Amino acid sequence: MSESSLPLVTQAKGQNRAAAEALLVRHLPGLHGWVRLRMGALLRKRETEEDLVQSVAREVLDDLTEFEWRGEAAFRHWLYMKAQRKLIDKARHTGAARRSPAREESLHARSAVLSLAGDLISPSAAAIGQEEVERIQAAFEELPPDYQDAISMQRLCGLNFQEIAERMGRSPGAVRNLVYRGLSRLALRIAELRRESADG
Repeated sequence: MSESSLPLVTQAKGQNRAAAEALLVRHLPGLHGWVRLRMGALLRKRETEEDLVQSVAREVLDDLTEFEWRGEAAFRHWLYMKAQRKLIDKARHTGAARRSPAREESLHARSAVLSLAGDLISPSAAAIGQEEVERIQAAFEELPPDYQDAISMQRLCGLNFQEIAERMGRSPGAVRNLVYRGLSRLALRIAELRRESADG
């Protein structure tokens, strides 16, 4: 995302509804991708991705005045943490224990999920579409929470290792290891799931 959201954030904080809507539209693909990856299997059966994203969007508009601009990646992180709290609240309410994706398909959300895996998937695998998205989601759900958090912040929020380290209370080197080891595990598991699908 090359264009800064600062002008829209500033206008939206001043109660400019058009700016607030434009801001949300700009960040909806990433927000959909985050929610898709972080919903739990039980929560997925009871809630739609679209309903959760809309609920987060309403809260963001209400809470935008408390946000202090520190850059594009920091804004995405603030937005996704709003979504994360919503998922945790809903999971507690419905009895779901973990987080990850939803059934409702969206091209934008799919591209956000595929961007998480980045160079782990080949162009031909990416062309498979929904099947590959489901493999990535399944593999991601199997990662330990620290790996999920570090990868999500690096790949989806765009935070650097130092910024992630500050948020996780770890050293930048430890965060780098979490990201690289997590991506390695993700790649291996995606490959296993592809083989299982081919053999099945």
